[in-house]
Amino acid sequence: MTAIAPPRPRRDLHLLFAGAAASKLGMEVGSFALPLVAVLALDASPGEVGLLATLTTAAFLLIGLPAGVWVDRSRRRGVMIAADAARALLYASIPVAWWLDLLTIEQLYVTALLAGVATVFFDISALSYLPHVAGRDRLMSANSVLGSIDSVVHIGGQSAAGFLVQLVSAPVTMVATAVGYVLSGGFLLRIRRREPAVAAPGGPREPLARSIAAGVRFVAGHPILRAVAVAGAMTNLGMQLVLVMLPVLVVQRLELSPGVLGLFFAAGGVSGLVGAATATRVVGRLGAGRALWLLGLLVAPAGLLVPLIDAGAWLWVAGLGWVVLAYKISVDNVVLISFRQQVTPDHLLGRQNATMRFLLIGAVAIGAALSGVIGATAGPRAAMWAGAGVLAVVWVPLYLSPLRRLRALTDATS
Repeated sequence: MTAIAPPRPRRDLHLLFAGAAASKLGMEVGSFALPLVAVLALDASPGEVGLLATLTTAAFLLIGLPAGVWVDRSRRRGVMIAADAARALLYASIPVAWWLDLLTIEQLYVTALLAGVATVFFDISALSYLPHVAGRDRLMSANSVLGSIDSVVHIGGQSAAGFLVQLVSAPVTMVATAVGYVLSGGFLLRIRRREPAVAAPGGPREPLARSIAAGVRFVAGHPILRAVAVAGAMTNLGMQLVLVMLPVLVVQRLELSPGVLGLFFAAGGVSGLVGAATATRVVGRLGAGRALWLLGLLVAPAGLLVPLIDAGAWLWVAGLGWVVLAYKISVDNVVLISFRQQVTPDHLLGRQNATMRFLLIGAVAIGAALSGVIGATAGPRAAMWAGAGVLAVVWVPLYLSPLRRLRALTDATS
């Protein structure tokens, strides 16, 4: 009797990449089309559209921390497949209700909130599942591929969504979102390598609050993760201060066309793609720790060019700064996520990722609110200067941490 060879990890990793691409595509199309469903199909007010946008990310703050505990008590692939199925059904309900003339803004609210809950579980599980499929020795290259996928899909997904909305209407475009999630679940179902159940030491059913606290203590008490959390929160805070007011300044105050703003963002997306694709090479040349703090120090002046945006030559100057900044942030994302996965034991991966997402999404919310306050009181350019100032010093907590001395990713656990 011939023994059956175990499935090749490389095949499973490719299926995971394909699932991530399909899921990301569905998310990009959905994030573009959902507010247009509200505006074009339901004639929603600005306040209703704002509430809809808030509900899409509210789940990270509402259930982000306990979700990490539940993910640590489950097999991550099963959670991801269930999340894909839930999101596919939720988004497929929108064109069905529209065809039946039953679509309401309340349905969109419920869809946004529940799909956000499913996304919380999917994202935390995906970050926790990658070390099992890729192996901890290949985390950097795997995260580089995932970062490249995110950038490519972000660039192409929004353009494809805009074309679909024009071609078949916003509600029908939600079918493409549902299809993306169905494809993602199908790819994940084909992964053959069995994932062992992950249980926390001392019993998997310890009180929920104690399990959440264990994850928070692990992040706060680990010198590398603490620095990563601070740097990530600063990056998100600074970016929101810039991004929220950038359309106001460019389109409203400078009276440039939305197309100019779109090209500005597209250039940053292409630069982010290059950053994700070359992160492994940069780390190999500079060392993991130095790639973070030294690149941040060198790039800091480039970010300060963005608030100088104006008509004429200053548009190109600000664009150059934006492209360099996007490259640096993309490299940071690949390296920092890999560090997080490398230093965290399996039984804490879900809670570590949940704690990080809670902090990072919280920084996004705070940055958006601060940008609005500063923009209203001192002008949009002042908010962008504040964001550029934060982004200019993101390298400081990384330099002050043990990351500064690490040459390779594996040194983080030695």
